[in-house]
Formats: sequence, structure tokens, C-alpha cells
Amino acid sequence: MFRRMQYSAVVAGALIYAAAAVHAWRVLPGAARFKLDWIVLWPGVLFSISAAGLLAAKPARRWLETLVWVSFRIGIGQSVVSVLTFVLVLISLAGFIYIDTLSALHGGRFPASAFAAYAAAVGVLLAQAVLVRRIERDPVLRTRIEGAA
Repeated sequence: MFRRMQYSAVVAGALIYAAAAVHAWRVLPGAARFKLDWIVLWPGVLFSISAAGLLAAKPARRWLETLVWVSFRIGIGQSVVSVLTFVLVLISLAGFIYIDTLSALHGGRFPASAFAAYAAAVGVLLAQAVLVRRIERDPVLRTRIEGAA
């Protein structure tokens, strides 16, 4: 269940991002190349850097593994309420993209920072999902996981 929650978080985050991107692409003024750069390419780079960076840098990976293990131990992501709460948080955070998009429609700045931050956060979710697999392969932790189930 916990592993599925991690995967569900990545998928939900990516789908919510895609919906916000499609909406912004449709309503924001500007050339297609400009939109491609700031809605897809640069956020994609930040997504990749956050996911790969957390997995490649040993101190960051260990910190995130600890965070994932602690969240498992305290029961986060192991109930329907927990999963729905997390998805609600993702939707709420995506609201900032919509607010920035509306602001840009009325003369504000293009919401590049909102897209970049959300994409980087989805990269963190992907790194967590990968680390769950690593934790499950650890023989000591595996017995503790199976004992908790």
C-alpha cells in the first residue's frame, strides 16, 4: 500500500501538472516557443535535476530515505484518508499555478516560477518512489515492513 501511495503521488502530481500546463498554454498569450520553454522545457530540467540530484547525492539520498522510512513508520500513505489528504495537498499547491496564470492574464508576470517549483516537487516525489523500492530490498527493513503489514 505504501509503495502504491508513492507511485500514486507521482502520477497524481504529473497529471495535475499536465492539466495546469494545458490550461496555461491555452489561455496565456505568447509565442508557442516561449510557452514551450517556460511551461515544458525548463520545468522538465528542474524536474530531472531534483529527481536525479536526490538520488545521486549520497547525503541527500540518505536524508530522503530516512524521511520515507519515518513516514512509513508513522503510517503516512497507508490509509485512504492519508492518500486523499496528500492528493488534496497536491491539488492545493497546483492552485498556485492557476492563480499565477490568472495573474498573468491580467498583466502580471508569466507563471514560470510556479511551473518550475511544481515540476521540481514532482521530481522529489519520483525520487521518493524510487527509494521505496530500495528500502523494500533491504533485508532488515523488509522484515520490519512485512511485520508492520
